[in-house]
Parts: sequence; C-alpha cells; structure tokens
Amino acid sequence: MDIISAATFLYHFFTGRAADAIHAYLNRSLPPLAAAALLFILPPYLFIKLLLFAFRSAFSEDVAGKVVLITGASSGIGEHLAYSYAKRGACLALVARRENRLTDVANIAYQLGSPDVVVIRGDVTRAEDCERFVNRTIDHFGRLDHLVTNAGVSPMCMFEDCPDITKLAPVMDINFWGSVYSSYFALPYLKRSRGKIVVIASAAGWLPAPRMSFYNASKAALISFYETLRTELGSEITITIVTPGLIESEMTQGKFLSKEGRMVLDPQLRDVQIGVMPIRSVGAAAEEIVKGACRGDNYLTEPAWVKSTFYWKVFCPEVLEWCNWLLLVAGTEISERNALSFKILELTGLKPFLYPPSVQFPDLTETSR
Repeated sequence: MDIISAATFLYHFFTGRAADAIHAYLNRSLPPLAAAALLFILPPYLFIKLLLFAFRSAFSEDVAGKVVLITGASSGIGEHLAYSYAKRGACLALVARRENRLTDVANIAYQLGSPDVVVIRGDVTRAEDCERFVNRTIDHFGRLDHLVTNAGVSPMCMFEDCPDITKLAPVMDINFWGSVYSSYFALPYLKRSRGKIVVIASAAGWLPAPRMSFYNASKAALISFYETLRTELGSEITITIVTPGLIESEMTQGKFLSKEGRMVLDPQLRDVQIGVMPIRSVGAAAEEIVKGACRGDNYLTEPAWVKSTFYWKVFCPEVLEWCNWLLLVAGTEISERNALSFKILELTGLKPFLYPPSVQFPDLTETSR
C-alpha cells in the first residue's frame, strides 16, 4: 500500500469512527434533552397559540366577493363547502366530473348568496384538466383567492385480497396528484392575492384502519406534501390542512372503490368499517372548515375530538394498531360480518343515533361518480 492509499484509509477509518461516536453520544443525550426542552417550551407555546387563535378569530377573513375554486364539489364535503362559502358571499368555481350535479349545486349556491358561480367539468387526475379549470377561473373572475382541494375516492379491501394491485392506482391519482396538480397551476395566482389553499386530507392519514391502506397512504402523503410546501412558501400563501374524521358523504354512505377497481355500493361493509363511531353532519363540518380557513388555521380536525387519536398514535401506536385489528380484522376470515365492530353495532342498536339519515338510507347508484 502506497503512502497516499494508506493516508486515505486512515482518514476514512478515523472520520467514520468519529461519526459513529457522535451518533452514539446523540443517541444517549439528545432524547432526554429534547424531552426536557419540550416540557419547558410547551406551556408558553400553547399560551401564545391560544392568543393567536383568539386574534385570528376576531379578525377572520371576509370572503365576500372573493373567488374560491373547489374540486370535488358535486357531493359531500365539497358540495357543502360551496354552500358555506356562498353564504359568506364568495364567488365560486366548482369542479367535478358530474356536470349535472355541479349545476344543481351552483343553483343552490346562487340562492344562498353567491354573486357568481361558474361550473367546470374536470378530472383532477389529468394535469391538463387542472390547468384548464384554473385558467378558466382566472379568465372568468380575473383572480383566485382560495383553492379547496377536496376530490377523493376510497378503496375498501385488504391489501392481500387485491387481484390486480394496479386497479387501485387511481386512489393516489385522485387523492394525492389531483390536489398537487391543482395547487401547482393555481400557485402563481394565489401568490398574487396572498390567498389560501385548503387541503381536505383525513384523520386516516395517521389512523391505521384496516382495508384502507391505499386511502390512508394517499392522505398521509397529502399531509406531508402540504406541510413541506407550507415551509417552502413561508407566509406567501396560507395552507390549511383539514383532517376530517367520519363525515356524512358518499364514502360513509357506503360508496367505495372495490378491489377490482369498480365503484360499488356496500352499506354492510360500511357498517363493519365504521361500527359505533358517530358520523358528523356534513353541513356542520363544512361550516367549521370554512371558519378555520378564514381564520388562517394551519391545521383543522373536524370533529375536534378526533384529534385525540393522533396523540394515541404518537405515544401508544401499538395499542392503536391492536384495537383496530381487534375491532376490524379478528374473526373475519370467513365473513366480514364477524367483525367485532359490526357485532357491537348490531347488538347495541345505536345506528339510528350515530348515523345521519342520509347515511342510513343512501340515495346513490354505483355508476354515479
């Protein structure tokens, strides 16, 4: 070995050992220091957050006359967000694939107080459609103040039961890329107005609910992406990440993407998956979401109690996973009706008290998308 090779070897050996020593030191010292710093910082931090929340609530944004673009506006949360913005006098650009349903939503929005509503048929999985409906909004109104990315679909099957995994690729295309495409094309106009992006993610982004692995992953990706985007943009644009729990919608009515990749109605599977969890009225949820967006909240969980599951995820993830397995998986080898969640729902008779009428008696067809 020549001198240069020996020197190179010794350099890498000692620097590698030094890096290992640094990591070993940090492994021992940093966790207790971080915990102590958190205990010290948390009380004043929460107090300041409370003051800022009160300030934002007192000086909430007036959206009268401002322009709001909503994707997935033909039903569910998107539809009722349109109504909540309309009551505040906002101009609306409504996007979905079902143009006939959008027209009905637009007519109601007019009656509720929106001065102008434009209906745009579009598919958020297509980047060219996203660019087109953003440009159409700008051409019609001349500005854009709020972008609400809401379009979504939920598959419902165990991962190992998928006969063709590629059939479930649309979940990421709609739930994740649909939001990303829309935001990409809207960003220059939102910067100009110092506007807002309202992202409808889901508490499923941190809850490990069986049969929803693809949906959960797509929502977790949304949360991570928009947290990073918010860091990149700073104060130029406000981004509100909404993590709803169970909200009255086509999904909670039992409309899912099957393991074969087809939209199906399966209220019984819905009962298995939801069990005795209460479903929030979509109108009330939409009102809270718009209030949070106008306040400029960074995060909003609706209903608020669902946020408590996040703390279980952080501090006791194994307990949360075990509870989900026990309620939703154990005993379902022969039939999903054997799930403990379904048995509790049937035995207690609580369904009329926990599920809104539209969820108990859904008026849907399998082909409506």
